[in-house]
Amino acid sequence: MLGFLSARQAGLDDPLRFRRAESTRRNHPDVHKYSVETVQWYPHDTGMFTSSSFDKTLKVWDTNTLQTADVFNFEETVYSHHMSPVATKHCLVAVGTRGPKVQLCDLKSGSCSHILQGHRQEILAVSWSPRYEYILATASADSRVKLWDVRRASGCLITLDQHNGKKSQAVESANTAHNGKVNGLCFTSDGLHLLTVGTDDRMRLWNSSNGENTLVNYGKVCNDSRKGLKFTVSCGCSSEFVFVPYGSTIAVYTIYSGEQITMLKGHYKSVDCCVFQSNFQELYSGSRDCNILAWVPSLYEAVPEDDETTTKSQLNPAFEDAWSSSDEDG
Repeated sequence: MLGFLSARQAGLDDPLRFRRAESTRRNHPDVHKYSVETVQWYPHDTGMFTSSSFDKTLKVWDTNTLQTADVFNFEETVYSHHMSPVATKHCLVAVGTRGPKVQLCDLKSGSCSHILQGHRQEILAVSWSPRYEYILATASADSRVKLWDVRRASGCLITLDQHNGKKSQAVESANTAHNGKVNGLCFTSDGLHLLTVGTDDRMRLWNSSNGENTLVNYGKVCNDSRKGLKFTVSCGCSSEFVFVPYGSTIAVYTIYSGEQITMLKGHYKSVDCCVFQSNFQELYSGSRDCNILAWVPSLYEAVPEDDETTTKSQLNPAFEDAWSSSDEDG
């Protein structure tokens, strides 16, 4: 398996060749007992990955043996976890659970090193900055998003305010990021901005340095997820895009203008998550229809001729804007 992965990562193997991944059987002693909410490779090599579940555990897996190397147990259901993609001085895994405390688990010591307190309800999403290894963003059902420096005793740097401080503190929505649960977080690839989604059917773009709401208008972004919504951003495109699960489709927006580019249609049931692979400029989406689809940018688009009964192809001037499932491309 690792040989396939190495060849795939180096670009030596056809992306469509490696369609099957190993999995643990349901009767395997290490398997999760309830829904698995998050899976993430160890950022520095493929010899290890992590998974967390509604069974109140975070598991660290050895890829070679497909057995657990460590297990962290929690008192509450686990909604989300994340390892920093850039950390070199710590091995902390941020974990969000049904409780209001953010837990930081140290892979080196095998224990929960400390807790971040400040939210009032469950933590639905967590995300480390891709720019600064000690900066963490957390989203909660209390309508708040907080940025933390985990080195600081007090912890919280900023609580994001959708009104940019222009509403009285007496107003109920003061110091809230959304008018509902905040269940999704994603930094832009350069770490300078943070995107959030909430059950108020809104997506917001924030300056991650000063916490300012940039007021980019994405329109209505339907979000009725009862748990964390895992969305993603592009990296290396001429324009940067955000991909958001939207029922059985995936909505594609330009990050900085808010324009909706397209809706990716291919799944038959609700899409739960999507991730972007920058090396191959591919998007992967997972759905309750039990399928994982790979989406690739179309280089050519159909253009009607003067005679409306015929069409011709021309190079798509912004080929990142037109996406299709690689299954459809044959």
